[in-house]
Amino acid sequence: MSFPTFGSDVPFAEPAWYRGLSTPYYTNSHVQFRERVRNFCNSEIVPFVDDWEEQQDYPRELHTKAYEAGVYGAIWPKAYGGTPPQDFDPFHELIYWDELARATPGGALAACFLTIKIALPPVIHLGARWMKETVAPDIISGKKIIALCITEPEAGSDVGNIHTTATRDGDFFVINGAKKFITSGMKADWFTLAARTGSTGMGGLTLFLVDAKTPGIRLRKLKTQGWLSSNTAHILFEDVRVPAKNIIGQENMGFMAIMLNFNYERFTGIVMTNRSSRNALEDSINYARSRHTFGTRLVDHQVIRHKIAEMATRVESIHTQIEAMAYQMKQGVDPKLLGGPLALLKVQATKAAEFIAREASHIFGGNSYLRTGPGSRVERIYREVRVGAIGGGSEEVMLDLAMKQARL
Repeated sequence: MSFPTFGSDVPFAEPAWYRGLSTPYYTNSHVQFRERVRNFCNSEIVPFVDDWEEQQDYPRELHTKAYEAGVYGAIWPKAYGGTPPQDFDPFHELIYWDELARATPGGALAACFLTIKIALPPVIHLGARWMKETVAPDIISGKKIIALCITEPEAGSDVGNIHTTATRDGDFFVINGAKKFITSGMKADWFTLAARTGSTGMGGLTLFLVDAKTPGIRLRKLKTQGWLSSNTAHILFEDVRVPAKNIIGQENMGFMAIMLNFNYERFTGIVMTNRSSRNALEDSINYARSRHTFGTRLVDHQVIRHKIAEMATRVESIHTQIEAMAYQMKQGVDPKLLGGPLALLKVQATKAAEFIAREASHIFGGNSYLRTGPGSRVERIYREVRVGAIGGGSEEVMLDLAMKQARL
């Protein structure tokens, strides 16, 4: 099936099916959803992104505006206030993240849209009924914000080495420890927090739903290289008393929930990273068409055309693999079988992003070093390369994970 062209007419600026090529994956429901998300982004995000980056923040009302537009709740169940499109499937979710990443700086994208995606699923899938019925709707509608508290100063990708403790005291658990690199931590109303309740290693971890206003929680904003508007926080928990009923799932069984949630986080990150690469490619083509050097357009120099070709090769091939992963998800393939392939694809996407950001920077020259003007988006993308390569599992950890699962 094929659909009318949509979006930018710059070569490679949009996925192949946007450009009228045939596709086995998409339907009219996907076309309508794509238009809804893009219209929202063009009216409520694109005109303001430069200001948000300079302010190193974004407006809290972006959450509710996105919900009212039928975007924010689109990936959540109707039972808890979600507004999914007809016949919702992983390809709607692919469109969701791809379109948001086209328009949104990485920091605002991560803080406003990504943290809910990685922090709320354990509540939806494993949480008690009261959590789903009283907490989830406010989060899904954008009235409240939730953040994921897994990473620690001493334990990044090594989740089994979490030091934060939760000690039983009657009907409460008392939590002590620190979490670091917590995206949206400064704005969050709730935390999905992992703490040690049992033995060392993977078997003694428990997930808790923690009210961010509980006494004993101290926040400190972290200054980041990229993702300037992400509200990334260091969070200290000192004798924080959390009701025992706030356990998500079962005590000492939190590790598997964390691991399975990583699949969706990595899929989302791959889509976001590749659209960021596509943005750099689009800007490079536009600039090379307008910029003249040595009496001719920049794009007419063979070396520049070859740079663009190398960039396009990576973006297009990775998007094809993303669609293949979405198809596997749609078919209900066991998530455990997708962990390795997603890990490899994440590495491929982030290494491609680093290459593309570098090549785009050379095409723009000095303009890519400025936070204003035609190269400003490339300058920002370059600063955000590292967080994509490290966040959600570093490239080294991802490669090792994939090889372990392949049973070499």
